[in-house]
Amino acid sequence: MIPVIICGGVGTKMWPLSTPALPKQFLPLIADRSLFELNWEMLRNRYQPEEIFIQTNQEQAKIIKRLVPEVVEINIFIEPESRNQGPATGLAAALLKKLGRGDEPFFLIQVDVLRNPAEKFFLSMDLAEKLATSSDQYISGGFVPTRMLKGVDFLLKGKQVGELGEAKIFEVDEFVYRNDVEKIRNNFKTGRLLVHTNHTSMTPNNLLKMFHKYRPDWYNPLTKIASGSDIRTEFQKMPKGALEEVTKKAIADRKFLVIEHPFEWTDFGTWESLDKYYTDNDMSPRNGGIVEIESTNSFCYSENKMKIAIVGLNDIVVVEGNGGILVCKKDKCGHVAQIV
Repeated sequence: MIPVIICGGVGTKMWPLSTPALPKQFLPLIADRSLFELNWEMLRNRYQPEEIFIQTNQEQAKIIKRLVPEVVEINIFIEPESRNQGPATGLAAALLKKLGRGDEPFFLIQVDVLRNPAEKFFLSMDLAEKLATSSDQYISGGFVPTRMLKGVDFLLKGKQVGELGEAKIFEVDEFVYRNDVEKIRNNFKTGRLLVHTNHTSMTPNNLLKMFHKYRPDWYNPLTKIASGSDIRTEFQKMPKGALEEVTKKAIADRKFLVIEHPFEWTDFGTWESLDKYYTDNDMSPRNGGIVEIESTNSFCYSENKMKIAIVGLNDIVVVEGNGGILVCKKDKCGHVAQIV
């Protein structure tokens, strides 16, 4: 199995600390470690540096090499520009094929997520590898949510078709968009609803075949990249688009399987999600002290360790640093991206 860390986002929902120059995945938010470092260290429990690949942009590649000098430079795939997750995933497959590894399964690992415990995450990887080498199905992952989540898409799982230890594999009956609130609510307590974690795992050759079937306008430039054509020239020819434009069609054709994760999956998309992680793990955010008067359930983070006082306000987020101050209600954290 080839692990590929996907590491190109900007993290605009975590302004003011997360910026294009230093996105959230490189900020020391968890015990003075960044999400990139924590994911790298997890993979190093199983893989050597030369076995781990990273996909990012040119500027973030410089940050990566500074944070983790042991990263192998030739294993960093550079996206010439942002064209969304569909073209980006295809590029990873094309570049692995170019290296002569078209028949080896790969596994996409999003950098802004933590997975615990690592042993159970590796169990899911083992099951994905077994499936990806024995079938041409699109393999992804998901977990049963314990609370209503925003900003994520869902899958309705069908019949169980396999397992490896605690990791179980299911057919998928339907893709559920994040804005289909009624369907999400109706299925929330059925046990069939899974948060789609986009842990794509296939061989590069099989993924490119799916692109050929469902998005030939992506496939044609990708095959040229795999054959040695200029990456920037061909990548620019690919229309921007979400990976769901492939996955939802694979689901409709019954060519999609999902592994129900036996591990905890934490997505650090907003300050609210970081607050929940700190609370669940008995951690305190960085600050110089908090004074709360007639106030409860606030999250206060200060890069410069300033004292923060809150009077008469509940359920708010206060973040200071990088020349800016954010104050918002916790349930509005998803709107922070509009600031940037």
